[in-house]
Amino acid sequence: MIFPFIAWAITGVFFFIKPGYSTAYERLPVKTYLLAEDDINQLTVSMQQSWLEVRYLRSILGLHLLAKNNQGWQQVDPITQKMIKQPTKLQVSTLINDAISINPQRYGQIKEIGGLDVTMTTNVTVTLDWNKMNLQQKGADTAFINTMYKIHYLQWTGLKSLDKVLGIIGLALVIILAMLGMTMTLWRKNSS
Repeated sequence: MIFPFIAWAITGVFFFIKPGYSTAYERLPVKTYLLAEDDINQLTVSMQQSWLEVRYLRSILGLHLLAKNNQGWQQVDPITQKMIKQPTKLQVSTLINDAISINPQRYGQIKEIGGLDVTMTTNVTVTLDWNKMNLQQKGADTAFINTMYKIHYLQWTGLKSLDKVLGIIGLALVIILAMLGMTMTLWRKNSS
């Protein structure tokens, strides 16, 4: 009966103190560079009717045209206006190396590239969202904090429906435990 309460209390203290949050959830942006006047002149693109929004940016790889349609974002070649589905390994490597230069202690060097997921020598994984030109990073510290979150919110099995039942049971046990403690305290005062 006391296990859910102890788990909640320990993880609650952890979330109050938040050790390691800043590095575990560090924002890792794709480095962007100023657009030159020539770039701006080149970027007068004939807007396709299906595009809802357009973004231009310059990375270490050069110019990028990001277009949003009803299916989401896609990367489009600024010259030909054809969709660029996947970057090459060299492009991924170049983009990641440029971005991780902000914190080399956390990221180290590239160890392995698997599609858009890059494993670093520090065992941090960096994932590139090519269509949005975003990066996400996660390491062992991120996994640990996510596990603490699951324990705190009674998500113990990974099965949503079972976790809800266990959550209700766990919360009921915590309430029963609190009521028993209060009853014992009041009973002790009355018997004195």
